Amino acid sequence: MPVQHTDPAAPAIEARGLTKRFGDTQALDGVDLHVAPGTILGVLGPNGAGKTTAVRVLATLLKPDAGSARIGGHDVVADAARVRQLIGLTGQYASVDEALSGTQNLVMIGRLLDLSGRAARARAAELLAWFDLTEAADRPARTYSGGMRRRLDLAASLVGRPAVVFLDEPTTGLDPAKRDDMWNVVRAIVADGATVLLTTQYLEEADALADRITVIDRGRVIADDTPDALKRVVGGQTLSVRPADPARLADAEAILREITGAPVGSPGAGVLKVAVSGDEAMSAVVARLAAASLTVTELSLHLPSLDEVFFSLTGRSDDEAAAGPPTGGGQRMELVA
Repeated sequence: MPVQHTDPAAPAIEARGLTKRFGDTQALDGVDLHVAPGTILGVLGPNGAGKTTAVRVLATLLKPDAGSARIGGHDVVADAARVRQLIGLTGQYASVDEALSGTQNLVMIGRLLDLSGRAARARAAELLAWFDLTEAADRPARTYSGGMRRRLDLAASLVGRPAVVFLDEPTTGLDPAKRDDMWNVVRAIVADGATVLLTTQYLEEADALADRITVIDRGRVIADDTPDALKRVVGGQTLSVRPADPARLADAEAILREITGAPVGSPGAGVLKVAVSGDEAMSAVVARLAAASLTVTELSLHLPSLDEVFFSLTGRSDDEAAAGPPTGGGQRMELVA
């Protein structure tokens, strides 16, 4: 399913100094974005950070007070009509007509996009097959499960073969198996040449899908890099060890402390964790554990989690952001594009 043509020399998305104010609220305060074609961008930040406002500006739903933005080389204000032809948008809630069948929903959208009746029906059949909805094609959408509705909604955003797709929490409410299916769909969209802007409440989803993450807080970009590079912001890696024999936990702790020279923590029963500055510690620990005949059931070296990155950059963890402080200043942390 080839996407629509855009300027191959232009970024898929480019924003410079985007500014937007609503009354006394500065929603955007000079936001810059640069997204290469065929990639997935996640923009991280707490609710109220300005993420949704940025998306609306990029999707031509809002005009910025200052700054500029382009989709595939086309200005979102001066050439808004062309930009709308290049993008697809899936919101948090299904926007399909529940009284219509899956086929009727997609054909209707195709006709609104000026496809002929034959072309609209062909495109609808193609998308229904791609999203494994062919057997339900003639059923009213109200009879679909939550996962089926989300797939139909995403299919609707792809009728016009958009070059840039905005996905706002596409897996909310889906069980783990259906989430994995949706992840595969997102990857397939990108494999077909589109660029995806992803919003999600699931941190592992952003980690698994995003090529690059931009962090926005209080209307400003405070970080922009790959997920792995952002994880290194909080300082190095963590080595985890779980002895097979809990009685030898103290022996394993002594080995870790001797090799790393750092404090050893025990966040869970039978597990030891210590911060390390490089990969060398892993080899040394493996050798010492073997010499001590100390068998382990877990031994891993990993970067910090995205949740730790959130806290490092914004001063709030995901759980704290979800609960909000007593003053009501913070809300749930999420990834959005």
